[in-house]
Amino acid sequence: MNTNLILSSVICSPAMKLITTACVLISLLISNLCNAASTQHTVISESAEKITTGQWHIGLNAGIGVMTNPLKGGDNLPLVVIPDIAYYGEQFFFDNGRLGYSFVQSEQHIVNLVTEFNPETRFFVDWHPSNIFALQSSNSLSIEAEPSPVKHMLNLDDLDKRRWALDVGLSYHYLHRNHVFSLQSLVDVSGVYNGSRTGLQWQMMQQYADWQIKPSLGIWYKSSELNTYFYGLSEQESQKGVIGVGSSWQPYAKIDVRYALSKANSLRFNVGYYDYSQVADSPLFKKTYSMTAFIGFDHIF
Repeated sequence: MNTNLILSSVICSPAMKLITTACVLISLLISNLCNAASTQHTVISESAEKITTGQWHIGLNAGIGVMTNPLKGGDNLPLVVIPDIAYYGEQFFFDNGRLGYSFVQSEQHIVNLVTEFNPETRFFVDWHPSNIFALQSSNSLSIEAEPSPVKHMLNLDDLDKRRWALDVGLSYHYLHRNHVFSLQSLVDVSGVYNGSRTGLQWQMMQQYADWQIKPSLGIWYKSSELNTYFYGLSEQESQKGVIGVGSSWQPYAKIDVRYALSKANSLRFNVGYYDYSQVADSPLFKKTYSMTAFIGFDHIF
């Protein structure tokens, strides 16, 4: 076999593209960390919190909680210890599994280039960033969906492996007093599902003495390519041939409540609801929504 053809196919493979993109972003982030250490100021993070640049922000949540899996055969994930890790330089940042570069930073407008692993994979694997950084992710108890003719035949053990996909896109945040309005759009650059997702969110941060309350409302639009790859069935997986899943709107609601015990310690309650009703016709779903719920202690190092 031609050696040049082998090398060309390896270099152009989706996996190699994903690895190359990740290495470039990590290299740029490390370079930015070194340059930013000498200058510090406050910026707004991707989670709409004020954060000081040029230093690591590390927290640890310990308590009891659960992240439920709405898929047939999927296991719920217990939440006991959850890390919170972020670093913001002058432009580059890392925020709980998301890498980014900030183009615009003003008192009201923030525009970022962002990249992260697509969170849908979290339902198929345990060690996904969206599971590790569970309180920052779009994961979320569940109710029964209407049965499908082939639902009883399937569970996650019957499926081909769903690969990790790397998404890249833009996020925009508009700040008005204690309100943050966000718009983000990301596409698959790893060639895994060749689709896209777009999200719109409102978030408010309210401080009452030692209480901090942060509710969020939002909605995701997910393309048919994304839904079909993760929640459809191939010919090998279905006796009825290929089963596709159309595009969908996915509304969600979250609230994060903290009560400060000291400067570094607080009580924390977090709950999030994500609606999957528009894709629940997929034979993979046994539930029509999922939730993340957690109560415990938060310590900032």
